[in-house]
Amino acid sequence: MQTLVRFYGFSIIFTLACLGLAVWYGWESTGTITGTAALLWIVVVLSVLEISLSFDNAVVNASVLKDMDEVWQRRFLTWGIAFAVFGMRIVFPLAIVAIAAGLGPLETINLSLNDPQEYERLVSSAQVGIAGFGGAFLAMVGMKFFFDLDKDVHWIAVVEDKLSKFAALPAIEIALLLLVLWGISGTLPAEDALTFLIAGMLGVVTFISVEGVNKILELREEAHRLSGAVVRSGFGGFLYLNVLDASFSFDGVIGAFALSNNMVVIALGLSIGAIFVRSMTIHLVRRGTLAQYRFLEHGAFWAIIVLGMIMLVSAKVHIPETITGLIGAILIGLSFWWSVRHNRNENGPSVDAGTNN
Repeated sequence: MQTLVRFYGFSIIFTLACLGLAVWYGWESTGTITGTAALLWIVVVLSVLEISLSFDNAVVNASVLKDMDEVWQRRFLTWGIAFAVFGMRIVFPLAIVAIAAGLGPLETINLSLNDPQEYERLVSSAQVGIAGFGGAFLAMVGMKFFFDLDKDVHWIAVVEDKLSKFAALPAIEIALLLLVLWGISGTLPAEDALTFLIAGMLGVVTFISVEGVNKILELREEAHRLSGAVVRSGFGGFLYLNVLDASFSFDGVIGAFALSNNMVVIALGLSIGAIFVRSMTIHLVRRGTLAQYRFLEHGAFWAIIVLGMIMLVSAKVHIPETITGLIGAILIGLSFWWSVRHNRNENGPSVDAGTNN
C-alpha cells in the first residue's frame, strides 16, 4: 500500500480529478444520468487503453531516466506533465486541425466543441504525416539500441548479435529506414507519398537533432567534471524523453477517435494514461527493475521497433491499436519471463536456447 501511494499517489489524485471533471462535463452536456455514465465510461476505457498500450513506453523511459539525477527525474514527472497532457493530448490535435483547415486557435476550439465530426475528420486527414514522422522517430529509437558495437547482452542472440556487428557500418540504421520509407511511399498516392516521405525524413532529422543536443550536453558536463565542478544536469535526456513520449502518443490520439470524437472526453481519458506512464517510469527506476530483469529492456525496444513499423505501415493500412498493444505486451512479457528464467539459472548450468548470451 505504501508503495502504491509513494509512486502512484499523484496519479491516483489526478485520475479522481479527471473523473470528477468527466462527471461534471457529462451532466452539463447531456443533462441525464445515462448520458453522464456513458461519457464517464468512455473516459475510463480510454485511460485503461492508454495505460495498457504504453508499458513499453514506461520501460524505455526508465532506461533513459536511470542515468539522470533525481532533480531531472522529478522534473520529468512534473514539468513533463504539461507537455504530455496539455501539449500532446489537447494542443496537438487542435494544431493539426488549425493547420489543415486554415483556422485560428479560437475557431479551432469552437469547431472541436460544436462540430466534433468535422474536427475528427480533419485530425484523421493528417494520419499519413503523423504515421511518417512518429513511425520514423520510434524506429530510430529502437534501432539505435540494437545497432550498438558495445552491446554485449543479447536476448534474441541470433538477431541481436548480428545487428550489433552491423553497427560498424556508419549510419546503417538510417539507410535501412530510408529504404523502408521509400518502399512504403511507393504504395501511396503521389500526394500522400510526398507527405509521408517528408514527414518520415523530419522524424529522422528530429531524432538526430535530439541525439546531437544530448551529446553536446554530455560533453559539456564531462568537461565540467574534469575541471572539478559539480554537475547535475539532465536537460538532454529530459528533451529526448519528451519527444519520445510525444511520438508514442501519436497513434493513441488518433486511435481515440474510434471511441469518441469529443475533444474533452479524449483529453481526459488520455491524460490519465499519460500520468500513469510517468508514475510507472519512476517506479521502474526507483526499484531498479531494469537491472533486476536482464532482458526487459530488450523486449521494450523490440516493441518500439514493432510500433514504429506499424505506424509507418498505417499510412497505407489501418492496424487496430489493440493489435499493436497486444504485440508489445507479448514481447515485454516474454522478455520478462526470460529474465526470470535467467535469474533462476544464473548460478547453475548456463541457459542457451539460441536466445541469450
